[in-house]
Amino acid sequence: MRVLIAIVTALLIPFSACADELPLFDAHVHYSHDAWDSMPVDRAIATLRRAGIKRALVSSSDDAGQRRLHAAAPDLIVLELRPYRRRGETGSWMHDASVIPYLEAQLKQHAYVGIGEFHIYGVDVDLPVPRRMVALAKQRGLLLHSHSNAEAIDRLFAQWPQARILWAHAGFDRPARVREMLGRYPQLWCDLSMRFEIATGGKLDADWRALFIEFPDRFLVGTDTYAPERWNNIIDHARWARGWLADLPRDVAERIAWRNGEALLRKE
Repeated sequence: MRVLIAIVTALLIPFSACADELPLFDAHVHYSHDAWDSMPVDRAIATLRRAGIKRALVSSSDDAGQRRLHAAAPDLIVLELRPYRRRGETGSWMHDASVIPYLEAQLKQHAYVGIGEFHIYGVDVDLPVPRRMVALAKQRGLLLHSHSNAEAIDRLFAQWPQARILWAHAGFDRPARVREMLGRYPQLWCDLSMRFEIATGGKLDADWRALFIEFPDRFLVGTDTYAPERWNNIIDHARWARGWLADLPRDVAERIAWRNGEALLRKE
């Protein structure tokens, strides 16, 4: 009898650990052409699944990368469209009129939940190309995933007050400014990719923890595989994220881990 109990207990322990592990919605993944050789599609999908990622919001330069992933795992990969056709366009796309026909063509052919991640700052938001991009997103009810400063966020909302904007890296801004922006814009969310200062040793910084408690529905985790080698960090990053999420009340942790991402997609 004791042996039977021991066997049952041994079987239940790993099941309980898996059941208790928070699934993650990774809101910031790229799979650009220079990652394909070192991280083939099957290995990329396996890496995401091993990390316990439930859904991943993926973009790439050019657009073929994330569509390869989506074809292999449509249950896992959520598509967004960048205005970049190749590396090196992050600082020039807003001046390139050919971006618009490219976006229009891709939007007609494939199903995306958003446009981004795109890089833009300050007054550049009001240039003709970004304005037309925002208009395309508005026509289709698409999310805008913006790597930008707070001024650019203000200007995006000025163009489209009902926009849903995912602020990449929470603007690399301080908690007080992030709080101000979230209070101003109910349709603003923040991905936390590359914000390693929010927690040390599984313990959240006090200011960030207070911000997560105040705005539990407005943050999402993210890895940001901006370079091919970053794919090797996905599993460790997921482990790190679960470490600091455990420093939050369970309901808040679940929202930031995956529920906010799912809710954001339902607002299409």
